[in-house]
Amino acid sequence: MQTNQRRIVVNKFPLRLMPSVRKDAEEYSQKEGVSLNQFINLAVAEKLVHLQHESWLANRPQPTAAVVAKGLAVLDRPCGNAPEGDDALPQGYISIREPEACARTVVED
Repeated sequence: MQTNQRRIVVNKFPLRLMPSVRKDAEEYSQKEGVSLNQFINLAVAEKLVHLQHESWLANRPQPTAAVVAKGLAVLDRPCGNAPEGDDALPQGYISIREPEACARTVVED
C-alpha cells in the first residue's frame, strides 16, 4: 500500500546576527524551552503579523457616521441585567455623549 505523504520543503537561509543579539536570543530561547531556530522563526512571524495588521488598519474602509451611530445605539440598549462587580458605573458618572445616553441605571454599592 502506497502512502501519500507530502514533504514540506524548508529552505535554508544563512542568517548573520550581531554577537550581542545572538547571545540575547539564545538566552531567551533557552528560557522559553525552544531552539534558537524556532525562536527566530516565531520572532519573524510575529513581526510579519504586526506589519500586516498595520497595513490592514491603514487600508481598511473607514466607518461612516451611520455605522458609528448604529453601533452606539446598540451599546445604549438596556440589557435588563445589572452590571457585575466592578463593571458598574461610578457614582456621578456623566456621559460625554448625548444626554439621553445618561439614562442608564447607575448601580450603587
